[in-house]
Amino acid sequence: MRRYFGRKLLIYGLTFFMAVTVNWLVPRLMPGDPVASMLARARVAQPEAQEALRVYYNNLFGFDLPWWQQYLNSWGSLFRGDFGISLWAFPTPVADLLTRAVPYSLALLIPSILLSWVVGNRLGALAARRKVLDNTVLPVSYVLTATPYLWLAALMAWGFGVVWGIFPVAGGYSFSMTPSLTWAFVVDLFWHWLLPFASLFLVALGGWAIGMRNVIIYELESDYANYMSALGAPQKLIRRYAFRNAVLPQITGLALQLGVLVAGALVTEIVFSYPGLGSLILAAIQNKDFFLLQGAFLFIVLGVLIANFIIDVVYVIVDPRTRVGMAGAAA
Repeated sequence: MRRYFGRKLLIYGLTFFMAVTVNWLVPRLMPGDPVASMLARARVAQPEAQEALRVYYNNLFGFDLPWWQQYLNSWGSLFRGDFGISLWAFPTPVADLLTRAVPYSLALLIPSILLSWVVGNRLGALAARRKVLDNTVLPVSYVLTATPYLWLAALMAWGFGVVWGIFPVAGGYSFSMTPSLTWAFVVDLFWHWLLPFASLFLVALGGWAIGMRNVIIYELESDYANYMSALGAPQKLIRRYAFRNAVLPQITGLALQLGVLVAGALVTEIVFSYPGLGSLILAAIQNKDFFLLQGAFLFIVLGVLIANFIIDVVYVIVDPRTRVGMAGAAA
């Protein structure tokens, strides 16, 4: 088991190194000059003052250094926990912007991923053995899983927010409210959270329901299920074993789909102007903010890698064949 997790940690370490390198390189390959954007927002009329500011900003952010030195300096700053200063919200540190945005993104991602996985698997398992439910769940699931996150989010914002006026369509809370630990603010926060969460939950729900329904049918027709049935085992026990075996590929699917779900959450945040990482990334791209873009993507990469490692640990716990294989390899 130590060798297994050591190999996994090595793979995740290499993945993190490559992700940070690409994360550093891609913003710098984007067209445009971030310092020129800052000078345009500052609206400095005098050419001498503009040139002085240009030299100051280039020196402050290290843009006057060779690329290789900027790259090495970025690793040094990363190990110190310094994400730099935002070009878009200058002179606010990137860490402060991320600290405000990350809780909103986590509040959307964690419940939508976990609840859609649990509820979708249960619905799929029920649909596999109940024809009436199968005739309703399956078509709806196909429609949901084929729906782009962006389209469903825009449709729900237009229908429930603009047309019927039931839910707010922008922000994490009402602009007239001040963040506080009061019941009124918590309710308002939940009301703004509900629509983005529902759009993420519904799209992911359809995929998990279809996957579990198909795997359950395969398991119920397998040799061990037929053998148990021939021995007179109750159907409830057979279905229980089938569900346990069917959960394993769903756990693998969860690891594979994490990146898609995170990307869907970022797009959904942009549609609803939700103050999470998606809105920060959009602002960083529009303003060519290298450091904010790097910091936001770094949090995403770390989150996905940590979640995948947790899923690997869970897989070892729930699948005895993996543990037996590790013991055999160690022997």
